[in-house]
Amino acid sequence: MPERTVAIGSQLGLHARPAALFVQAVNETGLPVMISREGHKAVDARSVLAVMSMGASHGQIVTLTCDEEGADEALDGLVELLGKELDPK
Repeated sequence: MPERTVAIGSQLGLHARPAALFVQAVNETGLPVMISREGHKAVDARSVLAVMSMGASHGQIVTLTCDEEGADEALDGLVELLGKELDPK
């Protein structure tokens, strides 16, 4: 199963705006991506509430997984997104 890890780049973590931008990007892939952080159960990355409920903070490592065709390319793009600052200054 393709898997990627990334440190959360947004200074405030995956709160409302960054989570919504991430979930939008996941949904645009059309793939069932899962996201988890160490010590917590993986959640559906297509759900903003599920992503926010993880409580992932800045610098925390999360893991993205997907077992569908095209997952490698999609996960690479999602990792790039999560590694950036997603909050406007």
